Amino acid sequence: MRVHTLTLAVAGAALLAPTLPAAVHSNEPVRYEGSVRAADLLAKVRDCAPVSHGHYRSDAGTPADIPVCGTEEAVFWKADMDIDCDGSPGPRCNSHTDPYFADSTAYQQSDGRQLDPQRLPFIVVPAASSIWNYRDSGIRGGSVAAVVYRDRVQYAVVGDTGPRDIIGEASYATAYGLGINPDPHGGGAPSGVTYIVFKNSRVSPIEDHAAAVETGEQLAKQFVGQADSVDTVEESDESVDGG
Repeated sequence: MRVHTLTLAVAGAALLAPTLPAAVHSNEPVRYEGSVRAADLLAKVRDCAPVSHGHYRSDAGTPADIPVCGTEEAVFWKADMDIDCDGSPGPRCNSHTDPYFADSTAYQQSDGRQLDPQRLPFIVVPAASSIWNYRDSGIRGGSVAAVVYRDRVQYAVVGDTGPRDIIGEASYATAYGLGINPDPHGGGAPSGVTYIVFKNSRVSPIEDHAAAVETGEQLAKQFVGQADSVDTVEESDESVDGG
């Protein structure tokens, strides 16, 4: 989880030009995952019924003004997006490209390896605390999320945990899919990102993104009233939260 302030992020961006995949700047049509529109999802999360016992910060040193909200089907929050490059290292996510890089994630693949932030869309939830314990809301590693930015929807899984008082972070692959600068050093979005996590949902194995898209699409349709019912499966979680 990124703990730098926005000032440091901006300074970093000036010192190190981002190395972005060409597709982020291309004029190709937007690639949507599924048929549920961003506008329809956002319409369902206009009002907040808080489930957190306090508010989170978007970055260290910023005001604590972000609640976690809940509905019968999901929890959600509206925040920024810091880039999580932690996990299995690659050419764009490693100790050289990311000054905060850690080679582990709170949850691992089915083969025991760390998640690959460059390939797997996943989000970060705050570590359990007196503010909010995500497990109490039916959330765990592999839970399915719909991440919305402007007119794009990216399905992802819960793959990592972060500081107890900061919220708003997702993997390199999540940012890339939303058209957000995925560079871990100066990238991300300062605001306007909505994270919707569906209660009691889970993808197994966690690295199966196709399954996350399929499940996420079904749950999103139910959430916006386009489907009658969807079965969600609860499974025991033997993973241990990381730092």
